[in-house]
Amino acid sequence: MAPRSRRRRHRKPPSSVAPIIMTPTTIVTPMPLTPSKPGPSIDTLGFFSLDDNVPGLSQLILQKLNMKSYEEYKLVVDGGTPVSGFGFRCPQEMFQRMEDTFRFCAHCRVLPSGLSDSKVLRHCKRCRNVYYCGPECQRSDWPAHRRVCQELRLVAVDRLMEWLLVTGDFVLPSGPWPWPPEAVQDWDSWFSMKGLHLDATLDAVLVSHAMTTLWASVGRPRPDPDVLQGSLKRLLTDVLSRPLTLGLGLRALEIDVRRIGGSTVHVVGASHVETFLTRPGDYDELGHMFPGHLGLRVVMVGVDVANGFSQSTSTSPLEPGTIQLSAHRGLYHDFWEEQVETGQTDHPDLVAAFHPGFHSSPDLMGAWLPTLLLLRDYKIPTLITVYSHQELVSSLQILVELDTHITAYGANPFMSLKPEQVYSNPNKQPVYCSAYYIMFLGSSCQLDNSQLEEKVDGGI
Repeated sequence: MAPRSRRRRHRKPPSSVAPIIMTPTTIVTPMPLTPSKPGPSIDTLGFFSLDDNVPGLSQLILQKLNMKSYEEYKLVVDGGTPVSGFGFRCPQEMFQRMEDTFRFCAHCRVLPSGLSDSKVLRHCKRCRNVYYCGPECQRSDWPAHRRVCQELRLVAVDRLMEWLLVTGDFVLPSGPWPWPPEAVQDWDSWFSMKGLHLDATLDAVLVSHAMTTLWASVGRPRPDPDVLQGSLKRLLTDVLSRPLTLGLGLRALEIDVRRIGGSTVHVVGASHVETFLTRPGDYDELGHMFPGHLGLRVVMVGVDVANGFSQSTSTSPLEPGTIQLSAHRGLYHDFWEEQVETGQTDHPDLVAAFHPGFHSSPDLMGAWLPTLLLLRDYKIPTLITVYSHQELVSSLQILVELDTHITAYGANPFMSLKPEQVYSNPNKQPVYCSAYYIMFLGSSCQLDNSQLEEKVDGGI
């Protein structure tokens, strides 16, 4: 386990907030989320690392979004109440200012404030995504840009179409699976199973008033219907990738979801990506993946959990077929001591971490080490996802050095199909959320229970 200096015990009174049960008719009501002790934030580190590649980019983003500080930005991202002065007069202004946050020369990295009077930033006419301060920079950058231009064209469309998810005008289709669950092994089989019902849902969105309003507001021509339908499908996989990847882990690690009282999944290192704007129906597909399940409890734990999630410490049995979604703000090893060890929260049947990033910096590795050792020593089935093959190799190396018993790794059949642009380095190859997975269970040098207790009591 982690050294005692990293595992100080903190006791908190039980929360009085009731859990939210996710069913097709449930509405998530925002609840105050009680913070635990703070820890390193991957959101914060990521935001300020933008300046490493494009000096001044973080301040440009704040300026264009009418924010005075990162704290205001973080408040809004976490689902808090917007501060005075934040907001836009109309959709056209909002989309224009959001686009302005991408305006810097992809070759020389100059921002609009650094341009001479004779220069102006213009985007690539093919992808409409990357900007240049002049023909010379664009010609010099073409060998690098040509490799990603087509993918970045998809990114530019998806970035606008995501607004339909934010407003609720694109509701994910859901319903019991007509195929046996074991026949659905990847996105191809999932889309085949959904068939005409999915096509009808997407067609309705394409001809909706919301779609017309969106493209009237963004200041650019509306793409062809097949382009827009492709974007909707990519957005759909991006949202459903997380619940279906959890299902992949439950399947592969042979977790019994028909246990009386329900099964529990902890999502560790959760941030606004997993929690902000998440709706009840987003996790319905996880339930449909396991017909006859006796309840699935999904608890998001992380220092960047959005405010709109409720904190629940209920251990009462779940109703069969329901999904309960809740959250806790804090570090997982603290959550374990404060909630799991005290019996306020059920012991997890599976722990998952989407893009933990512990390979990327000593600060993040230091924050993750107590959790990784806890998961290893308590032999908790664990699933981790990463963005790229390079991250897969780096993460595997770290886990091997920690003596974890790796049971499986590889390409994720339910990865997001939506390309993600590297904000401050737009010509870097786009990545895909949860592109690869790693599963581990216990240690490669297993300890018996008496040895584990000695190790926990004495530290290392």
